[in-house]
Amino acid sequence: MKIRLATMQDSFVLSALLTELGYANTEDFIERRLAQMMDDRSEHLLIAERDGRALGFLSLHFIPQLALAGDFARLSYFCIADGKRSEGVGQQLLKHAEQLAKDRGCDRVEVHCHEHRTKALAFYAREGYSESPRYLIKTLVD
Repeated sequence: MKIRLATMQDSFVLSALLTELGYANTEDFIERRLAQMMDDRSEHLLIAERDGRALGFLSLHFIPQLALAGDFARLSYFCIADGKRSEGVGQQLLKHAEQLAKDRGCDRVEVHCHEHRTKALAFYAREGYSESPRYLIKTLVD
């Protein structure tokens, strides 16, 4: 398996994988968002592939901290294609992302995972992630 940074040619597969996560109708803006992420050095959009075929992706953001010695990384989207789960792809992709975070001076990784994603929550627990209380959000769009 190979892990690489996403390219503009990945827009279709990313849109399909986002649909698997429950985010339908990204086709109209996926290329713009992908270009934006690719231009930002604090963002890494990783693609796991085998034989040229995408198996999944992970979006990793590096966030500097003013009051803490180490920075942190945030996983915002992480999906392994249906039919490719439980093959170790997600674990390898996560380990790769964690190493990138360490290399960038991060001393922790955080991920937001909705409580209804029970299999994902179990995966993160197996990988050593623990629950942190309180995640607050405010919608800014009317």
